[in-house]
Amino acid sequence: MQPINVRIQRLPEPRLAFGGGKSGIEPRRLLSDAGPVDNKRFTEIRLGIVGAEVDVAAARAWLGRLNGFLPAKEGNSRRYRDWLGAERVLGCRFVIEPRFLRAVDQVRFDFARQRPDKEGFEELLELFDSKVAGLLGDVQPDCIVVCLPPDIADLRVTNPGLTAKERRALEVLRQEEEAEQLALFAPTPEELETAEDLRTRADDLLFRTFYRALKARQMTHVGPVPLQVLRRDSIDRPDDKGQSFATRAWNIATTLYYKAGGLPWRPADLPPNICFVGVSFHHMKRGSDSLVYASVAQAFSTEVEPFALKGATIPKDQRRNKQPYLTQEQAEGLLEDVLVAYEARAGVLPSRVVIHKSSAYAPEEEEGFRRAASKKVPACDLVWIRSTPFRLVKKGTQEPARGTLCTVGDDHFLFTSGYVEWWNEYPGPHIPAPIQIGAAGETDIRQRAIEILALTKMNWNSTDGMSRAPITLSFARKVGMLMAELSDNQYPNPSYKFYT
Repeated sequence: MQPINVRIQRLPEPRLAFGGGKSGIEPRRLLSDAGPVDNKRFTEIRLGIVGAEVDVAAARAWLGRLNGFLPAKEGNSRRYRDWLGAERVLGCRFVIEPRFLRAVDQVRFDFARQRPDKEGFEELLELFDSKVAGLLGDVQPDCIVVCLPPDIADLRVTNPGLTAKERRALEVLRQEEEAEQLALFAPTPEELETAEDLRTRADDLLFRTFYRALKARQMTHVGPVPLQVLRRDSIDRPDDKGQSFATRAWNIATTLYYKAGGLPWRPADLPPNICFVGVSFHHMKRGSDSLVYASVAQAFSTEVEPFALKGATIPKDQRRNKQPYLTQEQAEGLLEDVLVAYEARAGVLPSRVVIHKSSAYAPEEEEGFRRAASKKVPACDLVWIRSTPFRLVKKGTQEPARGTLCTVGDDHFLFTSGYVEWWNEYPGPHIPAPIQIGAAGETDIRQRAIEILALTKMNWNSTDGMSRAPITLSFARKVGMLMAELSDNQYPNPSYKFYT
């Protein structure tokens, strides 16, 4: 038996850029010291609130507290920090004017809430969407907060637009997806969350969820404003249960700042003018008795706001190894569209393109992507990222650290979660699960892993400064969820702030 070559290396934690030219790895500490990277571009952010009357009142009171000081109650002061107030952290105040408060009709709301069927779902959707639409116009809020009680926030109904034949086809696909999960032995909740970011889900089309339908609906309006869903149980939960008020304030305030048009932080160490592209596939219904895959590209760069583009529609039987794929022409056309959109936003073409995909590249895809890149871009790397049952157990009690890159033969495993040295804590209940990374063609795997690690920090929904999946693929998941609500001739809003 030939010996297996194993190499374990620790990658440096990527830095983030903040205001005043300062950089560091922890958003909460750096925002307190330096402020957002856009140098506090706002003095105030106007919020609208939509919901039942009691929920609007509760949300207004809770959001008003973002302008003041809130002490952290968690035990680990290295990880959890006091919320110093919006002006100190973000350089602005959150303003809630009475004219931007919209309460839904209580009688209609109560009646629809008692009907867990298609009619009740549509009635609730119309109630909330009409109030959102009423806030749009010449004078409108910078972001609209929709406060939902738990039963509405979790509301899910069977998709009534599917035929029995389509439903059976999707059930088969769901069984295949569940079989993939079982291949991870006994997956933990964290592993399932990562797997969902990295794969196509039949559930997105089998069921309709209320918050997803509402977000998709508001994109159809002229001059839409980003929505932020605020669960009533999140603001009612006591300060000493789960996240403290301070930690909740850090996360919601930073999210609202980004959705209003601000930029809390950006990568400090990524080379300039590189376009990172995530390619994904999502189930879609087209016409009568026709299920297809929709391809989507999501682009990220330090030069432009993250954006999404809809690509080719793919027949449901265009699959290989149970995965949809692009033909050479489809892959070439998709990347050409991304490069055109990038140049329009940045004013120049990227110097390098790095494509992320959650499955191995079909030969047709590799040929198409490389042909498109060769016409306009000097370099192109094709990287795949997927879940894996691989585990690394260290001697002693400490878990493998975030940023560990383990190479076993020709296989590479990157720990985007794990022990966090600057917190002196592992923020998870189970053994850390890495992602497996590889490439089509020659590439510097260590450099690609460093890039992936940096892109896991670009989640402005959380001030932890780390996620399990890079923004290229987590953005893909968010777009795919909403695309199930769109018709074949509708296009998703390209801006990332509508999906966070």
